[in-house]
Amino acid sequence: MEVYVCEVCGYRYDPAAGDPDNGIAPGTKFEDIPEDWVCPICSVGKDQFAKE
Repeated sequence: MEVYVCEVCGYRYDPAAGDPDNGIAPGTKFEDIPEDWVCPICSVGKDQFAKE
């Protein structure tokens, strides 16, 4: 699975780890994250992430 990086703050979304603190289970592909999810560091939307 591909890692995505927030272009604003550099947060890395790793699908293997997910974002359990914000309801995203480990193993969740970036494409499968709900559209209203935001970066847990700087709160920008998914459209501000790029493949690493």
